Amino acid sequence: MKFDLRASAKEKLLLVAHRGTWTGNIPCNTIAAYEAALRQGADMIEIDLDYTADGKLIVFHPGMERALLGFSENLTRCPWELVKQLRYVNIDDVPTQFGINTLDEVLEQFKGRCYINIDKFWEKPKEISEVIRRHGMTDQILGKTSVKEKYLDIVEAYCADIPYMAIVSNEEEIAIARSRKINYVGTEVLFKEDSSPLCSPEFIERQHKDGLLVWCNSIVYNYRKVLAGGHSDDRAFLGDPEGSWGWIADRGFDVMQTDHVLESALFLEKTGRRLRK
Repeated sequence: MKFDLRASAKEKLLLVAHRGTWTGNIPCNTIAAYEAALRQGADMIEIDLDYTADGKLIVFHPGMERALLGFSENLTRCPWELVKQLRYVNIDDVPTQFGINTLDEVLEQFKGRCYINIDKFWEKPKEISEVIRRHGMTDQILGKTSVKEKYLDIVEAYCADIPYMAIVSNEEEIAIARSRKINYVGTEVLFKEDSSPLCSPEFIERQHKDGLLVWCNSIVYNYRKVLAGGHSDDRAFLGDPEGSWGWIADRGFDVMQTDHVLESALFLEKTGRRLRK
């Protein structure tokens, strides 16, 4: 499979599985969750990166030890020999059979199969980029950061050739990021209201004319911090998929990150919005 985000987005609205598809006994950020996401129609999986005290790169959301593992210690203070024995707990706080995967394991499992967005790669950029290159997957990876000079310096220094998107709240930040010597393929926009220029059809059309993609989030990470003007997965599940996934598709966004891949994929396909004409 050849990986080219721009070409893929011309064919269909790309769906990103936020931490995979996790429900019931299958925890997030595990190979099982990512496999489930691909079966449900995801084009990209989003993975969180962390590391152990002895430098092992692991797929885990930093700071979620108590919630996801029932473990009180920070994994960055623990050796890999201990971490690999831990097991995720399910929604009932009961241990599952699933342990923490290494970055190597996840990349090898999904090499040649889907796009992969590595979140929080700026914590260990040199080490992470070396792993990506060792697996020969630079075209399959997408990096994203907010527009801070320290993060852009990292991208430029360690992964300038890897596809990259800036996470922005205004157009000025796009100009800053695009001025750097990096492989800028698009922008993740954050907006609280529909009146924001970042979600206007005119803005999206300008980005497309520049050969850039625009990423929108239907996920709800914190309901107090609106990511996409309320056009969320919650809104879809509470009876208004047209005002959520439909609105995002109709605006012309190229990439949508969701916690509900199957339901959004089925809705978009049923309403004729998944494939680009």
